Amino acid sequence: MESTASSNSRSASSNHHVQNEWDEIAESSQFQTLIKEKKAFLIPTTIFFMVYYFALPIMAGYSKTLMIKKVPLFVNFGYLFAVSQFIMAWVLAYYYMKKAERFDDLISEIYKNKKRGLQ
Repeated sequence: MESTASSNSRSASSNHHVQNEWDEIAESSQFQTLIKEKKAFLIPTTIFFMVYYFALPIMAGYSKTLMIKKVPLFVNFGYLFAVSQFIMAWVLAYYYMKKAERFDDLISEIYKNKKRGLQ
């Protein structure tokens, strides 16, 4: 019975230590910079994606004359816009991949500084 109590005590102590470590990291200026940069990228990108994505069904429902208009590639605007959504998704994925490299660099820097005892 004592070993279980001792084990639980160590586990609680370890969890408290991890929570304190996390709080230190979360309050650091480097982590705050990371969060600001991620928000500055993710919020506008997500809004753009959602508007662009939902524009197709909305335009299909409310702007049929535009959607059936022929364009130079022997298709109508609706089909061209639908295909453009695939292209847009790949472009955004590539853009995110490039931005994620910067986020990963910031996380690595935070981790290295934490290991060295810097804040």
